Amino acid sequence: MTYCVGILVRDGLVMLADTRTNAGLDNIATFRKLHLFQTEGERVITIATAGNLAVSQSVLNVLNDGLENPETGKIETIYTIPSMFKVAQFVGRAIREVYRIHGKSMEQQAASFDVTMLLGGQVKGGRLRLFMIYSAGNFIEATTDTPYLQIGEHKYGKPILDRAVTGDTDTSEALKLGLISMDSTLRSNLGVGMPIDIAVIRRGELKLAVSHRIDDSDAYFADLRSHWSAALRAAHQAIPAPPYGHDG
Repeated sequence: MTYCVGILVRDGLVMLADTRTNAGLDNIATFRKLHLFQTEGERVITIATAGNLAVSQSVLNVLNDGLENPETGKIETIYTIPSMFKVAQFVGRAIREVYRIHGKSMEQQAASFDVTMLLGGQVKGGRLRLFMIYSAGNFIEATTDTPYLQIGEHKYGKPILDRAVTGDTDTSEALKLGLISMDSTLRSNLGVGMPIDIAVIRRGELKLAVSHRIDDSDAYFADLRSHWSAALRAAHQAIPAPPYGHDG
């Protein structure tokens, strides 16, 4: 299982992803799911992946190696596409290309062609954007009304984001809320696990502001987990007992 989240706010974009993959309880491994593509001053792009690891890796290889543009005959890569909307289209096309090569044979072996991606970033001359791209190659975009998108095991972390994230949240607060969301998922689903990769892009900078991996020794994340648990206990204890079921 996987949990990845992208949060697009006033000042920038926050992306988080766990690293656990498994094919059964006795076959657990760590693979990076948050991938970075950067030409400083020209473009900065992040992609988080969920689903079949072989499919995800194949799509990422296509994005790097490129596809032929049917109109110009030139090879295009994620580093040459001129806008984030066209990058989203390009990622969708790469997914369909991998399906063309492997999809039918996977289905014949009863293997699911399952991949979902979060694409976020900015290309020079365009705005910072966040998309969710499905296994059919189609996609949706984050908006001011829905400023975050999730893939994988999203249900445990969603209530926190629903209550606290708005388009005006600053990036530092968005990162903190994303980590609380990740902690809630880690506690409730063994298929999601450490380390956690994070990336922060500030609007208009065209470079990564933060690229960091959080492991079990990370002091800030340990403190955040402890504070959040204590705050939840204090909050529910401060609420009056329900008036139902009392005698008299």
